[in-house]
Amino acid sequence: MTTDVSTGRTEAVSSGEPEREAPGDTGRVPKYYRIKQRLLRMTEARLPGTAMPAERLLAAEFRTSRTTLRKALQELVSEGRLDRIQGKGTFIARPKVYRTLQLTSYTEDMRAQGLSPSSQVLDIGHVPADDQLAALLEVEPGAKVLRIERLRMAGGEPMAIETTHLSDARFPGLRRNLSRHTSLYTTLAEVYGVRLAEADETIETCPATPREAALLSTDVGLPMLLLSRHSRDCAGTPVEWVHSVYRGSRYRFTAVLRRPGS
Repeated sequence: MTTDVSTGRTEAVSSGEPEREAPGDTGRVPKYYRIKQRLLRMTEARLPGTAMPAERLLAAEFRTSRTTLRKALQELVSEGRLDRIQGKGTFIARPKVYRTLQLTSYTEDMRAQGLSPSSQVLDIGHVPADDQLAALLEVEPGAKVLRIERLRMAGGEPMAIETTHLSDARFPGLRRNLSRHTSLYTTLAEVYGVRLAEADETIETCPATPREAALLSTDVGLPMLLLSRHSRDCAGTPVEWVHSVYRGSRYRFTAVLRRPGS
């Protein structure tokens, strides 16, 4: 028997002993939540990356339904304590990759953490600027815009889907020049003499679409981090509009905050 300090409940942890309610506590804590606490203790006792037992085995061990078990597992996945990989199973989550909110490239961020970054181009081509994109890039509506969609990886693991838009008139031949460099920002600096100086970035949450889930090896509907970045050069001229979807279970963002005038 053990006591869960988060609920004050005494419960059995032996696989052969059924769950019991503490006296006078019936109905106060949902059953799935008690299962979740037991699963949490299981994750804390195992190494990151270790596969969790199959659902049928866990359900039998905890003497609960698979519906209740799945709800508990789902919460732990949403909290980033477990990581679900399509076609492979559920694993103890590895430490999250962190990124400081500053104007750096994905490549720079990953290398700063000792990780090996790589990218896979999913789609690249020209699209006409709609009214919103035209305003963001300061081009005429209908102007040709280069759209680059890439799958960002670290150590071979998919981390994010990044879609970048840039003015074709300002960066002629960019599609060709990109093949010669590993970083977009390096290409802009070395080929076009453009360096980013500032950006507005917003962070939201969104559920994974079927396509995003397939590319990022996760489940449809799991929380993703949606980042939108509007970057400008030293003269304040717009350079890019970027829309990125990050795996919420693998990423966390940090920022240094200062009081105005300090």
